[in-house]
Amino acid sequence: MENNNTSKHHYFYSVGLSYKKADAEIRGKFSLDATAKTRLLEQAKTEGIESLIVTSTCNRTEIYGYAEHPFQLIKLICENSQGSVEEFQKVGFVYKNQEAISHMFRVGTGLDSQILGDFEIISQIKTSFIQSKSFGLANAFMERLVNAVIQASKKIKTDTEISSGATSVSFASVQYIIKNVEDIGNKNILLFGTGKIGRNTCENLVKHTKNEHITLINRTKDKAEKLAGKLNLIVKDYSELHLELQKADVVVVATGAQNPTIDKAILNLKKPLLILDLSIPKNVNEDVLDIEGVTLIHMDYLSQMTDETLENRKKHIPAAEAIIEEIKEEFNIWTKGRKFAPTINALKAKLNAIKTSELDFQSRKISNFNEEQAEIISARIIQKITTHFANHLKDDDTMVDESIEWIEKVFKIGATTR
Repeated sequence: MENNNTSKHHYFYSVGLSYKKADAEIRGKFSLDATAKTRLLEQAKTEGIESLIVTSTCNRTEIYGYAEHPFQLIKLICENSQGSVEEFQKVGFVYKNQEAISHMFRVGTGLDSQILGDFEIISQIKTSFIQSKSFGLANAFMERLVNAVIQASKKIKTDTEISSGATSVSFASVQYIIKNVEDIGNKNILLFGTGKIGRNTCENLVKHTKNEHITLINRTKDKAEKLAGKLNLIVKDYSELHLELQKADVVVVATGAQNPTIDKAILNLKKPLLILDLSIPKNVNEDVLDIEGVTLIHMDYLSQMTDETLENRKKHIPAAEAIIEEIKEEFNIWTKGRKFAPTINALKAKLNAIKTSELDFQSRKISNFNEEQAEIISARIIQKITTHFANHLKDDDTMVDESIEWIEKVFKIGATTR
């Protein structure tokens, strides 16, 4: 695909890693919290990056942006996370131009999600774009692309059933608990962390288990109290975590901490305990498995659970892909037009300058020269010539960069904006 941005030497890339090749531990190393994202954007600004957005979720860490070489973007991820370039090379991906555009469409519409049809990522892309724009790192191309992806996401959600039925990590975790814990309605359940996944899991627990012994703990207590007030649950202080762990039969961990918050040292158990770690990076140390009676389940395992709902969603993939192709084609037409429009305008200006000079010369040379008629005829000829060039540049088989360079060279023009 042709270069899409304002410089002949920069290309649009998507670089990152996801659940497809990187396990939870590796994804944890490359995860970017709010502080790291801000630091990354500040660094990109100082290093002359024109436009980029960065997303980091439990399933992926990705940058979409312009660079001379993709390593500039890979470097930004590695220098602002705990991951190394060597680790990235093993599990990371690099897409360029049209492939990068297609990747963003698939991610933003839930086709690339760990659970098919999960549309939570589109809100993260929106938020990331707004943040990049606040740093002056979102050009017109990026804004148009993000809006096109949002449009595709909305249309797919409205016109297909690819997100129908209840299936998500939070739903899968509750289904796992119900299937593997006897008499779940009378067990003590502890939910540690009340972020988005934590809230969704809590709501599913209340809805599907009818359990009245659910306790919430969050580092910021008022967030837990707000959720507990809606669902009529118990809230405990963070300082009481070790005591509540002893009472619990099931623990769901969904915090945003960058390091494990639960390990075997904090557990003093007298009965079996099921722990579900829904955090990226992992928030439960693997050493808890050294304790007899502890079962530890991570979100990657839960994400692999398939059911009839998920199978039904797969039937709607072709319809979703057709919507993506339609909107992506509209975007590509806009991109192409935006790219060659300055050259066509410069060509028209050059031809008009030639026309003005020639009409001036002929009016002095020829008596009774009809300048008004000559102006009309020559303007029509110029319009027909520029239309021919524009149609050539619009053609799908045209190598746009090479054609623009050729036109500018032949007519000795330079488009001021590309």
